[in-house]
Amino acid sequence: MRKPDYWPAACRALSRADPVMAGLIRAYPDVALRSRGNAFETLLRAIVGQQISVKAADAVWARVRAATAIQPEPVAALGIDDLRACGLSRMKAAYAIDLASHFVSGKIRPRRWARMEDEAIIDELADVRGIGRWTAEMFLIFHLLRPNVWPADDLGLLKAIGLHYRDGEKVSAREAKEIGENWQPWRTVATWYLWRSLDPVAVEY
Repeated sequence: MRKPDYWPAACRALSRADPVMAGLIRAYPDVALRSRGNAFETLLRAIVGQQISVKAADAVWARVRAATAIQPEPVAALGIDDLRACGLSRMKAAYAIDLASHFVSGKIRPRRWARMEDEAIIDELADVRGIGRWTAEMFLIFHLLRPNVWPADDLGLLKAIGLHYRDGEKVSAREAKEIGENWQPWRTVATWYLWRSLDPVAVEY
């Protein structure tokens, strides 16, 4: 796992620009944003874990790993019933196979991502059944370590902005987008510290 090289510079810039953010950065020195796993595994695990508890997701994931190699070709070759036997719903099984097929066919090509803008990657990933904008944004943050992702619809982020910048009042996604402009080009870092302020354990995906 690797920490983003830009993190110290981002923290300095955010601290100079925003005294509230400076306080959060001082309060949480335990930087924990790391890239883990490979792209296909990360996305497949996100599909497996949708709308179920962490414990249940871990159990299903263990059965998937026991049933097949976590690579696009073997997963694409599976049938719906093979994945249902691992504990996936019929819909999630279809999502998993669609994801694998996108990798096998070249519709998703990770080697291109270094040259692609964030929105282009989001569009590419959102073409997969079962992957929406929020999942794609989490992938940009936690796998690709992109520095300026702003998941303005994330409930935790909205809650933290309201707590620290609006005296506890609710904040809309539209307001969050406006507030986030102040933290360009380091909105990923601001997001991480806002999340961190809500949870004693650092956010990981």
